[in-house]
Amino acid sequence: MQDLQQTLVQVLDYLKGIWIKKRYVMIFSWLICPIGFLYVASLPDVYQSKAKVFVDTRSVLQPLLRGLAIQTNPDQEIQMMAKTLLSRSNVEKIARESDLDITTATEDEFDDLVSRLAKNINLSSTGRDNIYNISFSNEMPLVAQRVVQETLDLFVEGSLGNNRKDTDTAGRFLDEQLSEYEARLAESEQRLADFKRQYNDILPLAGTYYSSLQQLNNELEATRLQIKQTQQQTASLKQQLSGGKTADSFGVTNQDEPVLRTRYDERIKGLEEELDRLRLRFTDKHPDVIETNALLESLEAARTKEIKAFLQAGDDDGTQPLSELNRELKLEASRLESQVASLRVKESDLETKIAELESKVDLIPQIEAESTALNRDYGITKRKYEELLSRKESADLSRRADVSSEDLQFRIIEPPLLPKTPSGPKRLLFYTAVLVIGFGAGIGVAFLVSQLNPVLIRPKQLLNLTDFPIWGTVTHLNIEQINKTNRTRLLVFVLSSGVIFAMYAVLMAAEIMNVDIFRGML
Repeated sequence: MQDLQQTLVQVLDYLKGIWIKKRYVMIFSWLICPIGFLYVASLPDVYQSKAKVFVDTRSVLQPLLRGLAIQTNPDQEIQMMAKTLLSRSNVEKIARESDLDITTATEDEFDDLVSRLAKNINLSSTGRDNIYNISFSNEMPLVAQRVVQETLDLFVEGSLGNNRKDTDTAGRFLDEQLSEYEARLAESEQRLADFKRQYNDILPLAGTYYSSLQQLNNELEATRLQIKQTQQQTASLKQQLSGGKTADSFGVTNQDEPVLRTRYDERIKGLEEELDRLRLRFTDKHPDVIETNALLESLEAARTKEIKAFLQAGDDDGTQPLSELNRELKLEASRLESQVASLRVKESDLETKIAELESKVDLIPQIEAESTALNRDYGITKRKYEELLSRKESADLSRRADVSSEDLQFRIIEPPLLPKTPSGPKRLLFYTAVLVIGFGAGIGVAFLVSQLNPVLIRPKQLLNLTDFPIWGTVTHLNIEQINKTNRTRLLVFVLSSGVIFAMYAVLMAAEIMNVDIFRGML
């Protein structure tokens, strides 16, 4: 609380010091305010014309043509156009179309005009709604309207024109590239055809040379192995036919004690084992035992009959009979010898092919490299040509879609109108600013002077400065004259400030009622 009281006392001392030096407030208020009021009142009226346009970037064809035609982002296009609208070339065009260039006589004046236009034309966007505001202020209402109209026309026509221009430029570029790649593709095809005609007898091997050589070597090894196996089989058969062991259909072997084996032996042996098992379970009168005995007796009779026939055939000619097995063995041996002969032919053919391939071991890799390079160049050229052709079709489809429906549709929300009332300058604000500056400057100077040349207002101030005790205060002897002088000074200050505030009030009222006092006085 003590600090607050001291602060308030100090503030009051400052105010009293300013009040004592109030003549500086009057001086500066009269130096600044009347001149400022006169300057603001003399400012020419400025008329502002503005337009508002909505850019609709939605199109029904966009979802239909997605993936079929080349599509650009209309939002990015319109943003780019908005950013480049006030480029120097466009502003020069606006100046010429608005007939402002006729007001300039030299190139420097025209450059200044273009610079002022680029600075004063205001293009702003509301954001995501794609609504753009165009405004321009000028002392002549017609000029302001004309500049805004030309800017709006350039904004609309420039966006559509640039879109068509970009499409045409892309089409011409694609046509040029297609022609170039078509010529390169024909040249690559001709080189590839000449190469194939030159090496038509070797090209089938190119690309598979080493694999073909390896395959032929493997096949030759397999053929040789097969020949050895067949020869071994043939030798084995001949040994069976000409050796001391000959076999017929009975399995007769020529030994000291010949043993005759017939085709009934295994069945007879099986029936005998079956009969033994049945006799363990049943008597000899059981039907199964009787049936098995009968079958066994028939098989033994057949076996005996066949042995007798074989022995009798051997006794008739005095030699060993040529049985069915011998005939089959001779036929098999003859077949294997024929197979060996065919395999020999195949072996010879494979050796010839391998020798032919090995003779081309230096030529094939070179031809393979040339063929690979030619096919690679041809493939790359063909792929690029097909891509360009596809892009060309997409560009044509996009061009036709642009003709049928524009991606950008401009809707004028507020057209530029001829302004009837001035939009500036903001004289109400300027008058107030001049008044505040005038009195503020006077108060500031008064405060500065009161601090540089202080006047003691309270006895305690003397105590703070000198540390001497104050025993009392004595009033001025001519207090009435001093009070009269103070009242006179107060009256002068009030009259001075009142006149300035009266001027301010009159100017503000005239501005509110749209009365041009300054021009009426002139």
